Amino acid sequence: MVSSRKSKLSPEAGKRIAVALSGGLDSVVLLDTVCRASKNAGTQNTAISPEIWVFHIHHGLQKQADQWLVFCEKLAKKYQVQFDFRLLHFQKASEGNIEARARAGRYEALSDLCLEHGIEDLLLAHHQNDQAETVLLQLLRGAGVAGLSAMPEERPLNERNKAKVVTLKRPLLNQTRADLEAYAKKYRLQWIEDPSNQSIRFRRNAIRQEIIPRLTKIQPEAIANLARSADLLAQSQQLLDRLAVQDGKSVLQKENLKLAPLLALAKKDLPAASNLMRYWLKNNALSMPSQERLDSWWRDLAKVGPDASLEWQHDQTSIYLWRGLLQVVRSESGRWVFKTIPIKSKKQGFAFAWVDEARQKGLIQEVERKGAEKIQIKANTPRKTLKNLFQESSVPPWERNTPLLFIHDQLVAVAGVGVSYPHLTASGMRVLPEWSVHKNL
Repeated sequence: MVSSRKSKLSPEAGKRIAVALSGGLDSVVLLDTVCRASKNAGTQNTAISPEIWVFHIHHGLQKQADQWLVFCEKLAKKYQVQFDFRLLHFQKASEGNIEARARAGRYEALSDLCLEHGIEDLLLAHHQNDQAETVLLQLLRGAGVAGLSAMPEERPLNERNKAKVVTLKRPLLNQTRADLEAYAKKYRLQWIEDPSNQSIRFRRNAIRQEIIPRLTKIQPEAIANLARSADLLAQSQQLLDRLAVQDGKSVLQKENLKLAPLLALAKKDLPAASNLMRYWLKNNALSMPSQERLDSWWRDLAKVGPDASLEWQHDQTSIYLWRGLLQVVRSESGRWVFKTIPIKSKKQGFAFAWVDEARQKGLIQEVERKGAEKIQIKANTPRKTLKNLFQESSVPPWERNTPLLFIHDQLVAVAGVGVSYPHLTASGMRVLPEWSVHKNL
């Protein structure tokens, strides 16, 4: 039986936490246990009661999705906790793996909600049956130790955001589905049923409805044993990570991998090099590659010379080899902004009046690079092609397609290179263009 007095279900004093609520049995039980635990803590000391939020993700994949949103909002109101939601939009299910896309979209939306509302801990209602199903799914995919470790009880939700990391927690991971059903019956909880959970065309549902029942007939402790194996494999993965740190001392360079020592390690101990590669991908918040993909990467690397470059696409992200470094490059968007230069500053910039006139006439444009553009960025130097300037400034290939800035039909700025020297002035009101980047995480 689930107990709201268990330490994993008791919110820490003074924290701002959130419960991901789908409206199903699992998340309804989680919300109830958290609110009961919070109420008990508040009875003892109201000043340190945690602030609880409920987050709901509206996928729009079911006709009843609007009703589920209303149900979750009413439930949050009943428990007198804060509520917010996100609406996701997906194309037709035939366009890619809808399960994987919905899951990725859900976590991204939850992360955004946490950052917006200052949430420290996000609680999810995964339980022991979910863990067992995940282990079986990973086995069918031919996963390694990392995949078979399944779902951890805690992990950073938004590892790429260094400023504010939210902790994702699964406090029900040691509880069975039967435990949750008994709890719900005891407290007469109400929840909603997702009809898609009955469709065995989804692999997880097929495992839940057809495989798990057969396994439990053969071995009554099958669910608990599969979850235990996941725990043991998670411990093994921790040891593999420690080994990767040791092997990576001469290979890892911040977020990149040095090619020469990596190939030397691969020649000496390929499993160790592959382990280091997986560790590097995980630290860059990328999924684990299949063995076939990893083998193809090693074949690519074995063919390249010291000054070679190549590009791989993995997990909707680019991995580049450039100047002897393997580096992860995520897509990014940006725009040109004009920053004001203080009047008393000696720094040069563009005359504000000239830029403002161009703005009013619609003569400020971002233009895609065509290949023959030239610009002068220093005094007493000739105009040079962008190709030469990119090479001189060591701008990597993936950053050379940034839109060029034109004012009055004249090229005045190139991201990563500089601005047009003849257009600069050191007096009067002036501004300087800067390429502002937003990385698409």
